[in-house]
Amino acid sequence: MRAFRSRTTYLLGTVVLTGVLLAGCGSGDSSDSAGMSAADAPAMNEAAPQKAEGGGSGTQADTQAKAPDLRVEQRDIIYRGTVTVRVENVDAAAGQAGGIAKTAGGFVSGDNRSSGSGADTATMELRIPAPKFDAAVAQLAKLGTEEQRQISTEDVTEQTIDLDARITVQQARVDSGRKLLAQAKSLNDLVMLEREVATREADLASLQAKKRNLADLTALSTITVTLLDPEADAVVEEGPPGFLSGLGAGWDALLASLRVLLTVLGALLPWLIAFGLPIWGILYAVRRYNRTRRAAHPAPAYAHQPPPAAQPPVSGPPAQQDQQP
Repeated sequence: MRAFRSRTTYLLGTVVLTGVLLAGCGSGDSSDSAGMSAADAPAMNEAAPQKAEGGGSGTQADTQAKAPDLRVEQRDIIYRGTVTVRVENVDAAAGQAGGIAKTAGGFVSGDNRSSGSGADTATMELRIPAPKFDAAVAQLAKLGTEEQRQISTEDVTEQTIDLDARITVQQARVDSGRKLLAQAKSLNDLVMLEREVATREADLASLQAKKRNLADLTALSTITVTLLDPEADAVVEEGPPGFLSGLGAGWDALLASLRVLLTVLGALLPWLIAFGLPIWGILYAVRRYNRTRRAAHPAPAYAHQPPPAAQPPVSGPPAQQDQQP
């Protein structure tokens, strides 16, 4: 009995000691791993951003290389200006305005001059390089007494970028179509591919024409200068459309229509008198003659009497025949 108890006690002690040793090892391992993680965490956190920066540097550089430059000085802007100046001599001032345009590197694209009733005016359209737009406007304003100035701008950067992308895609389509055309083996394929290539080339030419137009407008600004002599009336800018302007336009249209109608009637009146009166007289005489003739020869009376009404049949019992015995 005592031996059994001693063995049981020995076994229990062995189990308890083994559990204590295992718990100590586990805590030591966990503490070591926790300590290692805590010690390595800063290094790993520092390495992660460096890796991210190193890995994303190429993509970020490529994105910056492909992204368009949209700074103010790199944007495509169309400048338009209108200047009204009152001068002593319109012809001399017009010559000076043309000289300003040529000195700035531009040219005169339109020149409209008029003189009458002692009032001379000139309207000139100048194409000036965009970087010298402001300087040219200032010089034109100094030709005399400036009465009006209006400057407007239009940013077409997005349109230019879109056109560039569309031109690139369309050029690739044209090249692929030409390659397929060179490899055509049958007459039907040749005709179909020629038609497709011609369509693609026409679309590409249209896009390139739009791009050239935008490039011309952005490279050369447009300035419209109006020169007035001291006796000329000032140029009045029309206000925005509204009810009163619409009413005035409708009234002017009505008066113009009445003038046209009266002009047409005045042109037709001699013809109406020359041909209309004789025709009316002939028709009147014919109608009068017909009335007189009908009055002299009245129609017979019986012709106007209505026909007799039909008598309804008399209904009654049939006649009885004598029966012989």
